[in-house]
Amino acid sequence: MPDAKNDPAIEALVKRRDAAFGRGAKLFYDTPLHLVKGEGAYVFDSAGRRYVDMYNNVPCVGHAHPRIVEAMATQQATLNTHSRYLHESAIALAERLTALQRVTDCAIFSCSGTEAVEVAMRMAQIATSAHGIICTNHTYHGNNAMVGALTNLATDDRTNPALRAIPFPETLRPVEAGLSQTELADAYIARLATAIEELKANASGFAALILCPILANEGLPDIPESFMQKAARMVRAAGGLIIADEVQAGYGRTGQWWGYDAVGFVPDIVVTGKPMGAGLPLAATTGRRDLVEGFRAETRYFNTFAASPLQGAVGLAVIDVLETEGMIENARDVGAFLHAGLAQHQAHWNALADVRGKGLFLGAEFVDADGRPDTALASAMVRGLRERGFLTSIDGAFNNMVKMRPPLPLPMQEAQGFLDAFEAEMESLHG
Repeated sequence: MPDAKNDPAIEALVKRRDAAFGRGAKLFYDTPLHLVKGEGAYVFDSAGRRYVDMYNNVPCVGHAHPRIVEAMATQQATLNTHSRYLHESAIALAERLTALQRVTDCAIFSCSGTEAVEVAMRMAQIATSAHGIICTNHTYHGNNAMVGALTNLATDDRTNPALRAIPFPETLRPVEAGLSQTELADAYIARLATAIEELKANASGFAALILCPILANEGLPDIPESFMQKAARMVRAAGGLIIADEVQAGYGRTGQWWGYDAVGFVPDIVVTGKPMGAGLPLAATTGRRDLVEGFRAETRYFNTFAASPLQGAVGLAVIDVLETEGMIENARDVGAFLHAGLAQHQAHWNALADVRGKGLFLGAEFVDADGRPDTALASAMVRGLRERGFLTSIDGAFNNMVKMRPPLPLPMQEAQGFLDAFEAEMESLHG
């Protein structure tokens, strides 16, 4: 394989990219990877090398799945226009999606998770006649001005009177030491109660709590038992709504259709995105009929590229594939195998502080000899795994967690191959 560090073709492409996009557009890896093809759980670079994709959530049913490709091509060759004409496919997608969620009635389609979260926040604000939103202190829900204000919002930040952050609930580094699971959940609930009261005390009022059910960007922490259920009860008692951001957690990622099922709470509004279009820009905000119709009456929301025949056809094909090809079951079974295999390594290396996650969304957290987050080691693992043919990334509150989020049809033999590569790289780094 050519040395990418000295590959003039890659260097030239990076220069063209900087000129075309403007310098600063993010790339993975110190030496960028030039991908040219994807198939199933695999991607291929410009030199022809195959990698196992252990990261990408968009092709959740696998890269270039033939049924998705066919649905996309057939619909685009037949008709694609905006949503102000009647068409069967988008209507059917809304019906299928809300039926799968069980707790929603109607859907508003958009093209990105950011848009869908903004719709959800505005929907909650309209329904409650309040503006205050609560999130966790290491979250990410999108990147426009309204939604981006939630990103990494500190618990003591009072810059925006309508926003409050609470510490994300976890057991590894709890807000109070020495507590039982129930006591720890209550300690986090007390922080939520304070945030609600602060919003109610100013002119903002309290509209909603927004959470990724599995706290993906927070690093997939083990959530204290009963926290989610108690939080939902408290929010509703205070007149607010629960927004479940399922952009990463949903569509079978956890081994169940929805992250809120995996952690045991019922949301009022659900946001879906990335995987639901398998590469086609497609997102949705779903909720009870009164919430959705109240939003529509107040805003007259319209999105040129949303609720289109193409979105409908592709979105339906993704659901069909997930329902008929056993991918959610595969995520559960292969994910459990990976989790167990990684957990075994904790006994051998003190640097591997924790292994956690659900289904095919896992994280391995690294620390130094003093137990402090080790970002350098996590980054070295990501680089080493790439050299061994597996693509991952880092994430978590301290960027010290190797993040594994492969397409749902990941074969069991590739899961074993990843475990072998993980062990070999740990041996290489630690001896």
